Amino acid sequence: MDGGIVALIVIGVILLIVIVKNINVVPQSNAYVIERFGTFFKIWDTGIHVKVPFMDRVARKVSLKEQVVDFEPQSVITRDNVSMKIDTVVYYQITDPRLYTYGVESPIMAIETLCATTLRNIIGELELDSTLTSRDNINARIREILDEATDPWGIKVKRVELKNILPPREIQVAMEKQMKAERERRARILDAEGEKTSQILVAEGHKEAAILRADAIKETKIREAQGEAEAILAVQKAYADSLRMLNEAAPTDRVIALKSLETFTKVADGRATKIIIPSEIQSMAGLATSLKEMVVDGPIDNSPKTNKSVEIPNMKAPTAQQLPADPQAALREKAREALQQNAPRVQ
Repeated sequence: MDGGIVALIVIGVILLIVIVKNINVVPQSNAYVIERFGTFFKIWDTGIHVKVPFMDRVARKVSLKEQVVDFEPQSVITRDNVSMKIDTVVYYQITDPRLYTYGVESPIMAIETLCATTLRNIIGELELDSTLTSRDNINARIREILDEATDPWGIKVKRVELKNILPPREIQVAMEKQMKAERERRARILDAEGEKTSQILVAEGHKEAAILRADAIKETKIREAQGEAEAILAVQKAYADSLRMLNEAAPTDRVIALKSLETFTKVADGRATKIIIPSEIQSMAGLATSLKEMVVDGPIDNSPKTNKSVEIPNMKAPTAQQLPADPQAALREKAREALQQNAPRVQ
């Protein structure tokens, strides 16, 4: 093998190596910034690319994924002169590899510095309590400022989060005491509200119990009144039935006289101060005759005889001073005198 062939083989191998080394594969979500003779030439997207040897070079490999960077805690002072430290987390994404490569020398350092200054400005306008309770507002304001500032750098700030807010130790102790006092206050309020609710429920229970007792008494009285009314109706009905039966039985004069005498006896037994005696002469005569026939022993002359009418003057009700001490004894004496006057002679 002569020297010319060997030289060709060597040259071919060198060319093959050079070609292979200038073939580049750009992975997914990445971009290459290509320079030709030291100036920007083009951007390679995902795929296979071949650069011209000794003319083109890859100036920067840029990741197009969303990235996160955690900055060190920054010292800030609130409006009420409370010093604290706040560390932030920034989520960003490169949208223009050319601007990202040629727009700023150190993009991450630039974002960190800008974030620190913006955070100091925002926290300086707020008090401690507002700083602790307004994280969302602070995050939104920082993101807007950073997004506007990094737009010429080909960077899109997605969001900014305040990771930690670290006040001084004495402030933390005071906050813990305040939190404890607030919890005790809420506990007392809850106890008072529970006691109030309990008393209201007890009062409502007493009220309902009183209403139920009143309803029960009302129902009892109504039922008692209904029972008394039914009893009175039953008594009156029985009395009416007895009168109807008595009328149907057609009682004789003797039976009526006997009932009249029993009535007078009951009247005399009472405590009344006045006694009203009927003035019907025939009724008194019949009463006396019936009583004589039932009381007197011996044969009775049933021969016809003239009836002697006994005149009894109309009597007026005596006054309280004229009444005897024993009305029943006086009534018996009157009945005895009437029997003696009207009794027939025994032959």
